[in-house]
Amino acid sequence: MARVLIPLPDRDFDATEVAIPWWYLSSAGHEVVFATELGSGGPPPSCDPRLLTGVIFGALGAEPEARQIYAQMADREEFRHPAAWGKLNPTAYDGLVLPGGHAPGMRQYLASTELRGKVGAFWELGRPVGAICHGVLVLAKTKEAGTGRSVLSSRFTTCLPKYMERSAWMLTAWKLGSYYRTYPEYVEDEVRAALQDPSRFLRGPRTLYRRGRATDDSAAFAARDGNYLSARWPGDAYLFAKTFTRMLEGG
Repeated sequence: MARVLIPLPDRDFDATEVAIPWWYLSSAGHEVVFATELGSGGPPPSCDPRLLTGVIFGALGAEPEARQIYAQMADREEFRHPAAWGKLNPTAYDGLVLPGGHAPGMRQYLASTELRGKVGAFWELGRPVGAICHGVLVLAKTKEAGTGRSVLSSRFTTCLPKYMERSAWMLTAWKLGSYYRTYPEYVEDEVRAALQDPSRFLRGPRTLYRRGRATDDSAAFAARDGNYLSARWPGDAYLFAKTFTRMLEGG
């Protein structure tokens, strides 16, 4: 059995990008440890509530199966009583998953230098690391010891593509303002800027509505580079979770 760390902000993370990896890892017999800034001394973590009810007119939220799995996860002791970022010992974990989300509460997680320090220490161990959507930004902003470059500088990676982020923002801005723009700069632009060669960014096939499923990966995309796995959005979560579980088990 492996131990996998999943750091989270207090609120606003993507329900699918957390629940589906948790489900696959737990079903395979692995231990998942969640961590927030204050751990059990702070509020229990909670996802972006719009994703459970529908972002706009009941649409653009999590799929029914993902919502059901999130409800199961939210009742688990390991989720309701997370560890604290500052007390983490990276060597105690066999894998690291960095989920995403776009609502304002994500900034606590994306901007934390304390969390980046722990992520950087884990990265140096060479163990499996997975990041999806905005979670790739944590790695893009994490620096290599001694070089000052991003840990992703020489890696192939994907993340939330600009066309997806822009489309969601343009579709909802009239009602929700900058809800889909966590930062003024697009995620893809920030990730590309962290790479020594911007051509190492992998956009994947274009899609806006088709999502991967538990039994159908035809609409999903994930990019693996050695011990590092990245994916674009919740529609890739099943493929991402299955692939990361195999990586953890030596596949």
